[in-house]
Amino acid sequence: QVRLVESGGGLVQAGGSLRLSCAASGIFFNIFTMGWYRQAPENQRELVATITSGGSTNYANSVKGRFTISRDNVKNTVYLQMNSLKPEDTAVYYCYGYISGYDRWGQGTQVTVSS
Repeated sequence: QVRLVESGGGLVQAGGSLRLSCAASGIFFNIFTMGWYRQAPENQRELVATITSGGSTNYANSVKGRFTISRDNVKNTVYLQMNSLKPEDTAVYYCYGYISGYDRWGQGTQVTVSS
């Protein structure tokens, strides 16, 4: 069974930084796109950033210049470095992976930014 397991969420003051990690485990042939989405209370889930197996990245306008996505294809892990965090970044962050032809999601990790 393929699993995506996130870590690194928590509480931070505005202007601070956090780094999220997400590791894929199980048996699979390949992972194409990996990324991060987030969902704040009463909001829909939204894209934060994605990265392809070749390293091409895509960011939401709201996080450009502050967040950096990266991945380690050997470790099947994707990272999200979040700097200059704002209270509006508060949400549950979900790891995403397009793995062996299927969409996969992690269980989510809470990020809370206090003002």
